[in-house]
Amino acid sequence: MNRVNSIRVETGAWVCFDHPDFKGQQYILEKGEYPEFQRWNAHNDHMGSCKPIKMHGEQYRMELFEEPNFTGQCVELCDDCPFLQSTGISQNCLNSVKVYGDGAWVMYEEPNYRGRMYILERGNYGSFMEWQAENPNIQSIRKVVNYF
Repeated sequence: MNRVNSIRVETGAWVCFDHPDFKGQQYILEKGEYPEFQRWNAHNDHMGSCKPIKMHGEQYRMELFEEPNFTGQCVELCDDCPFLQSTGISQNCLNSVKVYGDGAWVMYEEPNYRGRMYILERGNYGSFMEWQAENPNIQSIRKVVNYF
C-alpha cells in the first residue's frame, strides 16, 4: 500500500516518507486524526514508509551551526522557534546540527512551521544532506511532543 488518504495515530510520534526505504519528503504524525493527506502537510497521497520517532524523555537541546562540520556561528535552542533569524543566526542556512538530550525536533524550510520538514533525533548531523535535505534553508524549528 503506497497511497494513504486518512490516518489515526493513537500513541507516539511517527516520521513518514513519500518513498520506500525512508527516503523522500518527510512528514511528522503525532497523536491525532488526519482525515486527508493535506492535514499532514503532504502534496499528494503517496506514503512509502514510516517509522516511530525515538523519544527518550522530555529534555530538549540542540546546537545549530551556519557552516558544515559544526563550524561558524552557533546558536543553542531548548524550545520552539517560529523564526530562526530572531535567534541571532544571520542567514536562513543551517549546515550542521547537534541534537542533545532526549527529544526529537522538526526543522522547517519556512517560518512559522511551514514548508518542507525534516525530523532530527539525538545525534550529530555534519551536513544538511545527513538529514536528507536538498539545501540548507531552515527558517523555523519545533520540538516533537510525544503523547504516550
